[in-house]
Amino acid sequence: MTGAPHEGDVTAYWDIDAIVDELDAARSSWRNAQRRHVEYGSVGFPSRPNLTKIIDALCGALFPLRLGPEFVRQHNENAFVAETLNTVLSRLYGQIRIELAYAREGATPEDVDAEAGQIIGKFAAGLPALRTLLDTDVDAAFASDPAARSVDEVLICYPSMSAIIHHRLAHSLYLLGVPVVARIISEVAHSRTGIDIHPGATIGHSFFIDHGNGVVIGETAIIGNRVRLYQGVTLGARNILLNEQGFVDRGVPRHPIIEDDVVIYAGATVLGRIIVGRGSVIAGNVWLTKSVPATSNVQQASTVHEVKDRAVVSAPHRLKAL
Repeated sequence: MTGAPHEGDVTAYWDIDAIVDELDAARSSWRNAQRRHVEYGSVGFPSRPNLTKIIDALCGALFPLRLGPEFVRQHNENAFVAETLNTVLSRLYGQIRIELAYAREGATPEDVDAEAGQIIGKFAAGLPALRTLLDTDVDAAFASDPAARSVDEVLICYPSMSAIIHHRLAHSLYLLGVPVVARIISEVAHSRTGIDIHPGATIGHSFFIDHGNGVVIGETAIIGNRVRLYQGVTLGARNILLNEQGFVDRGVPRHPIIEDDVVIYAGATVLGRIIVGRGSVIAGNVWLTKSVPATSNVQQASTVHEVKDRAVVSAPHRLKAL
């Protein structure tokens, strides 16, 4: 192309037809390589913006006086919860149906509707128990953090509490068979809080993350009751396992098991399918790849400065039973 385009005609700087054709070729090549032949236009994918609104509304229904709209009071609390749940569960059903239609290639619309109905029914029936479970998390945060002045402050202000609420909801949907919807919900919390909890992770009651930024909890991690984590903790996989065909072996247990009453301090990295025994304390910045027994105290390597022929003596990692 020579010369500048006429005033207002900036589209002359590119060849839109050529770009569209090349992008179409790139998409076709990728879909063929992935063996994806679903008619995408008629199926679609769950919507992150819609699920964000759905989860925000669910949070309000679970904690109407604290996370609901400002007009909610005790006298109209039940009416608000009923109206909100009827609306939001219907919308969530629609997102679940989209995922199932995508995942169940060849299934009839009637089969998809029936499965989506069963899932949303079970999810809705589990909300009271989920609220009770979340109450233990709020209590644990208040009991563990002297900076908290009330349970209301924990619920309204703490990003870790928001991440835990999102995880409890996402985990329920993950177990019910809609992992994409669940993962979108967890990633909404991740983007908002900096806390990355895979919806597949199993977490017991009275769970607390202090501060929270940079916490990563992998898909197959199992966390017991009354566990406390600090910012920057990683519960990750040590390596990627391949199957006999050389592909990534998905769903294999590869993340840590953290037993009851464990505390893991800031920056600690715990990797692989290892067990951190009940009541153990993992100090900050520790790199742990081996199981430790109950009531262990694992501390980071420390440097002891001593005057010994101008040498600096470094102590190794220390592991001792409390």
